Amino acid sequence: MQPMEFVEYFRKEGASAILRTSLEDAVAPAMEAAVRGGFRIVEFTLNTPNALDHIERFSRQEELVVGAGTVLTVDEARAAVRAGASFLVSPVVDEQIIEEAGAAGVAMMPGTHTPTEMLRAHRAGAHLQKLFPAPGSGPEFVRACLGPLPFLRIVPTSGVNGLNVRQFLEAGAWAVGFVASLFVADDLEDGRFDRIEQRASELLARVRKVRS
Repeated sequence: MQPMEFVEYFRKEGASAILRTSLEDAVAPAMEAAVRGGFRIVEFTLNTPNALDHIERFSRQEELVVGAGTVLTVDEARAAVRAGASFLVSPVVDEQIIEEAGAAGVAMMPGTHTPTEMLRAHRAGAHLQKLFPAPGSGPEFVRACLGPLPFLRIVPTSGVNGLNVRQFLEAGAWAVGFVASLFVADDLEDGRFDRIEQRASELLARVRKVRS
């Protein structure tokens, strides 16, 4: 998928499932549960056990768009793309990684926390700007940033949940990413993947209600 195709598809879908865990045995079944719940854009952070293997495996499913998160080096970016990642996400703005994503033909979403960082990322060629971490005044912050910078494509992640997702999207967020609010730590530890599936369905229903 070409970068701008992903950007528009992300807007249409409205949300991604982002998995970060240290529990090796929970990785695949947790993400499978999110997929059963309706997610079609999924992200494995590279500090998750065997992340590249999971990216490769899930990217074989034609209905999914798979990305790599917590990309901190050019070498990690290259390895993730080789594994099948269609988009790269970082918690910080690093022009070298943004440039590598462009060279590899994949979408890039660096982490930003201020309007200055968002503009810096945009000017460096980042297709999307991840809001990380989302501030307590999240939706109002997004709205305020888009006032003078309406060309940004802001994607809040950490801090987004079922209670505030509507406000984030109505404030102008391009899309959102669900992390801990989807993959609840206790469910991962106890193997309650049915709860993740149910939660995925409920969160996506909230997103689609706003988008419709």
